[in-house]
Amino acid sequence: QCVFDDLSGSVSLSWVGDSTGVILVLTTFQVPLVIMSFGQSKLYRSEDYGKTFRDITGLINNTFIRTEFGMAIGPENSGKVILTGDVSGGSRGGRIFRSWDFARNFVPTDLPFHPLVQISYHPQHPEWLLALSTENGLWISTDFGEHWEEIHKSVCLAKWGGNDTIFFTTYLNNSCKADLGFLELKKTPDLGKSFKVIGSRIYSFGMGGRFLFASVMTEKGTTRRIHVSLDEGDTWNMAQLPSVGHEQFYSILAANDDLVFMHVDEPGDTGFGTIYTSDDRGIIYSKSLERHLYTTTGGETDFTNVTSLRGTFITSVLSEDNSIQSVITFDRGGQWVPLRRPYNSTCDSTARSGDECSLHIHASYSISQKLNVPMAPLAEPNAVGIVIAHGSVGGAISVMSPDVYISDDGGYSWARTLRGPHHYAILDSGGLLVAIQHTSQPLNTIQFSPDEGQCWYSHTFSPEPLFFTGLASEPGARSSTVSIWGFRGAFPARHWVSYTVDFGELLSRTCEDKDYTIWLAHSSDPSAPSDGCVLGYKEQFRRLRKASLCRNGRAYAVSRQRSVCPCTLQDFLCDFGYYRPENQSVCVEQPELKGHDLEFCLYGRRELLQTSGYRKIPGDKCSGGESPSREETDMKKKCTSDFLNPGQLQGASGSSVPVVLAVVVALVVAAVAGVVIVKRYVCGGR
Repeated sequence: QCVFDDLSGSVSLSWVGDSTGVILVLTTFQVPLVIMSFGQSKLYRSEDYGKTFRDITGLINNTFIRTEFGMAIGPENSGKVILTGDVSGGSRGGRIFRSWDFARNFVPTDLPFHPLVQISYHPQHPEWLLALSTENGLWISTDFGEHWEEIHKSVCLAKWGGNDTIFFTTYLNNSCKADLGFLELKKTPDLGKSFKVIGSRIYSFGMGGRFLFASVMTEKGTTRRIHVSLDEGDTWNMAQLPSVGHEQFYSILAANDDLVFMHVDEPGDTGFGTIYTSDDRGIIYSKSLERHLYTTTGGETDFTNVTSLRGTFITSVLSEDNSIQSVITFDRGGQWVPLRRPYNSTCDSTARSGDECSLHIHASYSISQKLNVPMAPLAEPNAVGIVIAHGSVGGAISVMSPDVYISDDGGYSWARTLRGPHHYAILDSGGLLVAIQHTSQPLNTIQFSPDEGQCWYSHTFSPEPLFFTGLASEPGARSSTVSIWGFRGAFPARHWVSYTVDFGELLSRTCEDKDYTIWLAHSSDPSAPSDGCVLGYKEQFRRLRKASLCRNGRAYAVSRQRSVCPCTLQDFLCDFGYYRPENQSVCVEQPELKGHDLEFCLYGRRELLQTSGYRKIPGDKCSGGESPSREETDMKKKCTSDFLNPGQLQGASGSSVPVVLAVVVALVVAAVAGVVIVKRYVCGGR
C-alpha cells in the first residue's frame, strides 16, 4: 500500500523503460482564479513496479508541470524523460526538466521558445528532439535538449521520417488555418542543413509503414485527392481513391509496409464513410467496407487492430436505420462478418428474433458518448488469441450497461466472462487476467483468472474499501503485478492510495513443456485440408494449457511454426473494375465497366490493366494452386499522375474506347463463412 498525502485532483502514471520496474506518478492540483490559475504538482518515483514510491518533487524544484504535455518518455530503454514546466507570463521561453537516468535525477533547462505541443523523440536516436513553438517555429536539438536551434519558421506540422529526415508543412501567407489546402510540404534530410519542397497545395500529410501520404487540393480548389510516395516524397502517384470536398476527410486507420487501411468520408454530415485497402504500392485500392462508422464531430471510430491474431480487425458500421453494428475481418479487410453470438448468452431486445443476433463491441465511439464503458477492447501480441471487450448481444449495440466478453481464438468465438462493466488487464503474456468492477461505490476486491476467463476468483487487497479510479500494469503484458489506484475521503481531506498486487506469489511455479499445447490459429473446420490457411499460410502456436497453474515469466517468447498453403481464390482481392456478388467467391466484372479499357496513371504514364478479375492480397504468402492472370502494360502515353506538380506533365490524348478510372470493389459479406464450431467451456479445459 502507498498513500500519497496531497490534495491533487488528478493523477497520471508512466512507465519508464521495459522491465525496469520504474514508474513515475505525477499528481496535479489546479485552481482557476479570475486573472490566472494557481496549481501545484508532485512527482513520485517507484523502482519496484509500484510497491513503494518516493516523493521526488524536489528534483523539479517544486515546479507546476503542464499536464497537457504529459510526461514525454524516451523510446525503448533509453531512460530519458522530459517534463514541461509552467512558467510565469512574459518569459522569453518555456522550461523543461530532463532526465537521462530513468528519473533518478532531473536537470532544469530554459528553452528559447514556448512549446506548442509535446516534444518529440527521434525513434532511433532519443537524444534528437523535435519541437514546434507557439510562434510556429520548428526547433531541433541533437544533445537531448541542452541546446536548441530553430531550423524553419511558419511550420504547421512536423514529423520524424527515416534516418535524419524531417517532414513538415509550412504556410506561405497568413497562418496554418488560413492557408489550409495551400500549404507546402517540405523535407530536410540532414537535420535542417538543407531543405526541399516536395509538395504544394497541401491540406495535410501523414505517414504509415513505408508510405508517405499527402492530401492535395485539385486544380479546381474545391476537392482533394490522396497522393502517395514510396521514396520520401521524391516521386508521387495519385491514389485511386475518391476525391473529397471541404467537409469530408481521409484517415489512415492502419498501415504497415505492404498494406494501408484508408477511410474515405461520405459527403455531408453522415457519420460514416468507406474503408479501402491498398495494394503494396499504396496506389490501387479495393473497397473493403461500406457505411463504416467514423463521426465527423469528434473524430471517433471503433476501428481496432486485434494484435493477438494476425490479419484481424474489429470495427462498427452504421446501418440504414442508424443502429450501430460490429463486424470483424480475419484476412485484413478482404471479408467482414458479424461477430458470432456467445454460446452462453441470449439475444436482447434489439434483435429481430430470439435466436438471430450477434455480439456487438463497445469501443471508442461508445466511450465518447459517455456510455457506461470504462475500457476499449484489449489484446496483446504476446497473449496469442486473447481478446477482451465490453459488448452486448442483439441486433445492434445497446445503450444499456454492457457485460465483458472474451475470445480465446482471436475473435472467432466468444463467451460472456463477467457481468457488468469492468476494468481489466492482461498479465504474464495471457497466463493471467485481472478485473475490477466499474462502480461508484467503494470496493476492496480484485478478480483474477488463470485460465483465460473461464473461471474467476476474488482477492481482497485491502481491509478498507476505496473509491477505485483505475488499474495500472506494465505495458507489454509480461509482468505479474498490477497496481490498483483510488482515493479515500472527501475533498479537501481526500488522499490518493495505490495497492500493488504481485500475482507471482500465486503463480509461483515456472511453466514447463508439459504445460503447453499446440494451437492452430484461424481454425474453423479441422476436417478441411485448408483449415487455418489465412493470407497464404498456417500458423501453429505453442500456448499455455488452461488447466496449467504456472507462470510464463518475463522471458517468455511467442513460439510459432508457419507452413505455406496453396493459393485459392480466397488469397485474392477483386481487381480494378471487379466485385464479388453476395455469397459468391468468384469476382465478376462491374456491369458499368463492361466494354471499357481499364486504365490508370502510374509514375506519369498511362497503364492498361489486363486482368481476369483478381489481384493477390498484399502480404499473402501462398504458393502454387490458383494463379489468375494479371498484367499491367505501359501504353507509352503521358498522363497527370499527381496534382503536386501538374505543370510538369501533359494530359494524354483520348482513347477511342471510353476509359473509366474506378476503384476496385470487394464484397462486404454479411454472413459468417465456414463451419460454426460451438465450444463448451469448463474450468481448466483447453
